[in-house]
Amino acid sequence: MKNTIRQVFHSSKFLVGFVIFAFLLLMMLIYPLINPGDPLQMIGLGTFARPGTYVSVYDSVGTKPSTFNLPDADANRLAKILTAEDRVNMVNWFTAAGVDITGLDTQDTPAMLKLWKANYSSTVRPKGMTKAMRNYYERLNNAILSANSASKLTVSEPNADTGALEEKSEIAKSDYVNVSDVSNVKVLPLGTDNFGRDTLKELVSACGTSIRIGLIAGAIATLIGLLLGLLAGYLGGLVDDIVMFFTNIFTVIPSFVLLILISYSIGQEQRGAGTVALVIGFTSWVWTARSVRSQVMSLRNRDHVNLSKLSGHRLFRIITTDILPYIASYVVMAFILQISSAILAEAQLSLLGLGPKTTEIPTLGLMMNWAMLYSAHLNGSWWAYFPVILTIALISFSLNLMNTGLDQVFNPTLRD
Repeated sequence: MKNTIRQVFHSSKFLVGFVIFAFLLLMMLIYPLINPGDPLQMIGLGTFARPGTYVSVYDSVGTKPSTFNLPDADANRLAKILTAEDRVNMVNWFTAAGVDITGLDTQDTPAMLKLWKANYSSTVRPKGMTKAMRNYYERLNNAILSANSASKLTVSEPNADTGALEEKSEIAKSDYVNVSDVSNVKVLPLGTDNFGRDTLKELVSACGTSIRIGLIAGAIATLIGLLLGLLAGYLGGLVDDIVMFFTNIFTVIPSFVLLILISYSIGQEQRGAGTVALVIGFTSWVWTARSVRSQVMSLRNRDHVNLSKLSGHRLFRIITTDILPYIASYVVMAFILQISSAILAEAQLSLLGLGPKTTEIPTLGLMMNWAMLYSAHLNGSWWAYFPVILTIALISFSLNLMNTGLDQVFNPTLRD
């Protein structure tokens, strides 16, 4: 046994796959300790907040500032004000007003602002420009002027007696606060999703749920396939015909079609993660049963098996002691592949809206479904779907790599 384990971990492919899968499992265990709480808690009122560190504006106003005179502060501030859409619209105004923009780089903020200040006027009304667009350009110009001219912001509070606003403090452009001095700071490495939930916390929880679904479904499918394959392969005759009859029926009807039909018939409220795992497991045993049957058929007439028959050993003992140990490695590899297939099947079902109900726990497929429904791929919110795709790919890649490594160890034809 020790020698076998040593050989397995000497396989570079198995080792790489094991390390990737172990890293994902450690993330599932450790991250909830660092960031506890409900992964479906809505912490944001908006949707798809960008990844980054968020500080409370309210708390930062009351924090004692430090003064810094940074030479690029004004340029950075103006560059942040001008969005990509603003820059395109400025070029459109230049073109409509007949301004020469030859060689102008829209990412060169000083050049854009210099040209804008020299040519823009609210009295200029380019032909074909709507009133709404003219108002937009006036607001943009006011924002640029305000960023250039205003040196301080006034913080006012209403008087408790009169209700009139009274000046409480001023914020200068050169005032900076240390993030550690702000009372409320929230780090969101992957931003928030369409419901304003922490995407990373949700992803870690979803990864754990999907792996649990894969383990349950994989165990069920492997157990059913192993049992039917052993009986059909060893007993043969009528038992083999009956098992192969049902196996052929499930082979003719695609398993994913069965998954869709069964999941749809169950209903949304009854589809928990465990129910989905059971459905996937009971529809994924076919290829395992056929493969185990073929392996057992090649073993049932071996000398050691015939010797056990002549010795009067019972069927259960012959299968468990004389046949099962010889296909144990194959069963383990089949189990690993069943886990990977089950995780992918859950993701496919959830993308179609037939996965676990959405109010209990997240899964990788549900996160993809939510991102698709709220058009994350169209509005540039990559953090809502790309990490999910990457996680599914890593899980599947690691499991298949582990299976390939095991195959190289236990399959004599693949050994170096």
